Amino acid sequence: MYEGQTIGVVVPAYDEEGFVGDVIESVPPCVDRVYAIDDCSTDGTFREMQAAAATWNERPDGPTVDTIRHERNRGVGGAIRTGYLRARQDRTDVTVVMAGDGQMEVEIFDSLLDPVVAGDAAYVKANRFVSGDDIRRMPRLRRFGNRVLEFLTRIASGYWSTGDPQSGYTAISLEALDTVDIEELYEYYGYCNELLVRLNAHEFRVVDVPRPVTYGEEQSGISLGSYVPRVSGMLFRSFLWRLRVRYLDQRVRDVPGLYALGCFGVLLAALAGVLGRSERTGRLAGLSVAALFVAMLLDRAHNSHLDDINSEPAERDSG
Repeated sequence: MYEGQTIGVVVPAYDEEGFVGDVIESVPPCVDRVYAIDDCSTDGTFREMQAAAATWNERPDGPTVDTIRHERNRGVGGAIRTGYLRARQDRTDVTVVMAGDGQMEVEIFDSLLDPVVAGDAAYVKANRFVSGDDIRRMPRLRRFGNRVLEFLTRIASGYWSTGDPQSGYTAISLEALDTVDIEELYEYYGYCNELLVRLNAHEFRVVDVPRPVTYGEEQSGISLGSYVPRVSGMLFRSFLWRLRVRYLDQRVRDVPGLYALGCFGVLLAALAGVLGRSERTGRLAGLSVAALFVAMLLDRAHNSHLDDINSEPAERDSG
């Protein structure tokens, strides 16, 4: 337990033989239960999980390790959803996600837990973009893709102060798991982006904590060429859903109205340009972009109390 609350760790893995056993072995002693999810790997990932679980489960003072194997590959979001559902069933107070590739630093584990345990946040994300020096270690193409998705996720989710939604190193409260529709969580890599949209719809507070950029021998399975467009489409659908649930259903129409006005104006400006009426295109496009910008500002104002970046862990670690 940690500060009187039970702690669970979800370890999703696909073809992580040689890494996942060390991840399970590295979980801190405060963890009560580990949910190791093998997403139908083609290598020895599940055998390695079982071996690590057998070692932990023989110890009187360690966490209980449950190993679960999907019969078909369901994506990292599907694996995490399986772990979340088990944690919710066990009534685990706080659930952390640690990927099976060994990239997530155990040193900041407590930093993820503290805001949730203190009641300051329902969801905490480790953010690699807090330190400019660290983020420059990320490959340029990957950094660019993450920045694009960060901007799109801010628009879609309404959490305008936090960043690095693709980090994946997170902690979530039991209340959030009980409230958010986890059963419908996106199964592809964009699960973390959609989860933020769902959290905002229920007005849960999200806090970021800094983390370093860590790369080892593991290889990323993400292809940016398909990843960014696919997740962008999901974010657009989620964005429209959030506008309805968060604003229209509550009879708040300023943000959706300005977004609709701006998008409609952009389409009209594009049509005017095609028809050769360039004298009206520039002014209409300018007004439309201004409407979109004001919509973003209003959305940020409505949600400013729901997100924050906690830099204290970085200061504590440096000392």
